[in-house]
Amino acid sequence: MQLFMQQMVNGVALGSIYALIALGYTMVYGTIRLINFAHGDIYMMGAFIGFYLITVLEMNLVLAMIITMVTTAILGVIIERIAYKPLRNASRVAGLITAIGVSYFLQNIMIYFLGPEVRAFPSPLETQIFRVFGLVINSKQILVVAVTIIMMILLHLIVNKSKMGKAMRAVAVDSEAAQLMGIDVDRVISFTFALGSSLAGMAGILVGIYYNSIQPTMGVTMGLKAFIAAVIGGVGSIPGAMVGGYLIGVLETIVTVMGGSMYKDAVVYGLLIVILLVLPSGLFGKSTTEKV
Repeated sequence: MQLFMQQMVNGVALGSIYALIALGYTMVYGTIRLINFAHGDIYMMGAFIGFYLITVLEMNLVLAMIITMVTTAILGVIIERIAYKPLRNASRVAGLITAIGVSYFLQNIMIYFLGPEVRAFPSPLETQIFRVFGLVINSKQILVVAVTIIMMILLHLIVNKSKMGKAMRAVAVDSEAAQLMGIDVDRVISFTFALGSSLAGMAGILVGIYYNSIQPTMGVTMGLKAFIAAVIGGVGSIPGAMVGGYLIGVLETIVTVMGGSMYKDAVVYGLLIVILLVLPSGLFGKSTTEKV
């Protein structure tokens, strides 16, 4: 039981990162029905921006996190304005292909300028070990979970309590009706991209701190798993993205400790297949009827 609880702690730390990235996927899809596959590479950009701020400019961790979130938010808005806005009335396939193209563009730009090598991320805080009821918890895990909880609380307040959050929910339900009611739909969509991208940037810097290594291709696998987390929870559902992220994190950790580290990705994809067969709209998704 103690071993199981220890792996739960490790899984929650990993799941927190998945949840942060999955929130960006689910918010964008819930607003404009676009699967933004470039989101994983924005997470990668956040890791490298944090790396530059901490190593080259020697900023403290809190300031580096804030600047990373602001920078990735701006990057998300630029991508939306240049790549996605012109295709807003096009087919979903066109938007999907464009998202994949943006993903490869960001990835290869970083490889061209920085190389494909793995870089050691500096440890801006001293790693301390705490023992609670026999469980070993380090300061990095506490940081990851604490920052994730704070980000999720802030996101909940923005979406449910602010004027912009109300506009986001209105656009998600019916963008044309929202526009007729005087809501600036373009502004709301840009804000959604900025919010999701800032969370991805925060996840990138947290991964760098947690694993002490980053590389230009790190957004592919992590982004795909975060997307799976969003699908499992129900694409468009913010609580679903959080639950899906934690579920995948805990599942991967348990499979690894059971000696199946080579198969942890296969187990995650298998869980996705099972969820789609049993609950096509995810754990928290709402089934909708297509009108003819």
